[in-house]
Amino acid sequence: QVQLVESGGGLVQAGGSLRLSCAASGSIFNINAMAWYRQAPGKQREMVARITSGGSTNYGDSVKGRFTISRDNAKNTVNLQMNSLKPEDTAVYYCNFALVRGPFEYYYWGQGTQVTVSS
Repeated sequence: QVQLVESGGGLVQAGGSLRLSCAASGSIFNINAMAWYRQAPGKQREMVARITSGGSTNYGDSVKGRFTISRDNAKNTVNLQMNSLKPEDTAVYYCNFALVRGPFEYYYWGQGTQVTVSS
């Protein structure tokens, strides 16, 4: 089994910063992509940022230039640095890992961490 545990969420004023982390433990095998998603009340879950095993990144349009994703392969960890936060960034943030075993890819989710940005 693989467990993902997020940390770093909280309440911050608009314009502030937060750093989220997600660490994997358990039967870790080949981690391919790592990503952050978020879901606001009444909205669909959306991709915030993604980083491949090779370090390539892509971001949702609404966070480009403000958020930075990074990974530490030795620690099986992915981070999300969030700057210039806006009230519309308020959501539950989830990390997602894609693990590869043979021809198959398996997806795991964290339990979510709340980020609230006040105006």
